[in-house]
Amino acid sequence: MRKAGRLLLAVLAVCFAGAALAEDAEDIAVDVALVLVSDVSRSIDDSEFRLQKSGYHAALTSQAVLAAIAGGRHGAIAVAYVEFASDYQVRTVLDFAVVRDAGSARALADRIVAAPRGFSGRTAIGAGIVEAMRDLGASPFPGARQVIDVCGDGTNNSGPDVSVVRDTAVGAGITINGLTIINDHPASLFFAHVQPPGGLTQYYREHVIGGPGAFVLEVHDFATFGIAMTRKLVDEIAAGADPAGARGRMGDINSVGNHHKGKSSLANALQGAEPSLNVFR
Repeated sequence: MRKAGRLLLAVLAVCFAGAALAEDAEDIAVDVALVLVSDVSRSIDDSEFRLQKSGYHAALTSQAVLAAIAGGRHGAIAVAYVEFASDYQVRTVLDFAVVRDAGSARALADRIVAAPRGFSGRTAIGAGIVEAMRDLGASPFPGARQVIDVCGDGTNNSGPDVSVVRDTAVGAGITINGLTIINDHPASLFFAHVQPPGGLTQYYREHVIGGPGAFVLEVHDFATFGIAMTRKLVDEIAAGADPAGARGRMGDINSVGNHHKGKSSLANALQGAEPSLNVFR
């Protein structure tokens, strides 16, 4: 606990120092400063990694996400991209880029796809969030909502206690959302890691997500990752324009997609793409 406490104090010091630097920098008006935090641990093979990258590309360049960006007060968001495996295998692959139109969205999406995989180890979700907090603390977007978007297929089994890190981030005004990729047929080596008691989505609800309107979106294969991420980004971007409405959309939905219970603006924006996707708060 003492070691974890020292780590979090160090993180906060870096974040506050970064915020001070940001105040001295030229202000850049964006509606959301978003860090995509992606699990690249060894339970995700290379084909699944490529599907993840393709999904990010499809989401960032989709008409639904571009329309959500255009509907914001500033008509722009800032996006950074982080990958993590073990606690010593964490890096910011792409620093913040401002996205305000189709051209800037495609430029960022192309860079995400082109970046090579750096790691394949254990799963340090907490370390990934710490890296995202550093990025947000050093960013020149002082008035933007701060969101960390964690995507993974397993529990935290390396590095700092993810619940403690989550609580620190939420205390700093950051919202953390999650996207769980459920492995329905895991190898025995990974079974407890990808299918913990109560399920991986429940684990994310209890230990990973936090902040106003925080939610987890659940998918059961990598092929639907792009559609899931599109739906997720639309609500994360739109939350600033209508926070009460966003809370209502995400809070009252048990599922979207084939189930059609409490169909949200996300489903309406993405008619014709209907995999089974579950949303939990």
